[in-house]
Amino acid sequence: MSRIAKNPIKISKEVECTFKEGIFSAKGKLGQMQISVNSNYNININDDEVKVLPINDDSKDPNWGTTRAIISNIIDGVTNGFTKTLELNGTGYRASVSGTKLKLELGYSHDINFDIPSDVKIECPKQNLIKLTSINKEKLGAAAAKIRSFRKPEPFKGKGIKYIDEFIFRKEGKKK
Repeated sequence: MSRIAKNPIKISKEVECTFKEGIFSAKGKLGQMQISVNSNYNININDDEVKVLPINDDSKDPNWGTTRAIISNIIDGVTNGFTKTLELNGTGYRASVSGTKLKLELGYSHDINFDIPSDVKIECPKQNLIKLTSINKEKLGAAAAKIRSFRKPEPFKGKGIKYIDEFIFRKEGKKK
């Protein structure tokens, strides 16, 4: 039995949740999201909480906790949203947003133009910071990971793109 899945999800008054024909949808101040829920689960919506319950009590399906976590992320996304901040470390490393493209100068012989996904908003408060915001946690993480993959941080000088709260384990260089 899952311990996470047994916990109810608290919702505030400004969020409207519905569950019809296997589709859960939530509408909040930041937008609306919906997801198709596995047919093994039923979702009970009360005034201030949402519960994910399995239809068969004897089944120990591992997706019960995952389903509850995804629904919790949807509710959290439409109320508060999610943010990730990336930091560029390196001489001449820059980022700028122009229209629907993120232009990255990462020490290569060419600039990298990253197409910004429609659900994600990207802004660059400084030349070496990239701030991503979205209501969809999955697409936000995928976009941040894709941007980071263009130049991962290396352990000797620490150059590259890293998350703002990430610690890069530094290695000592060659010895004579």
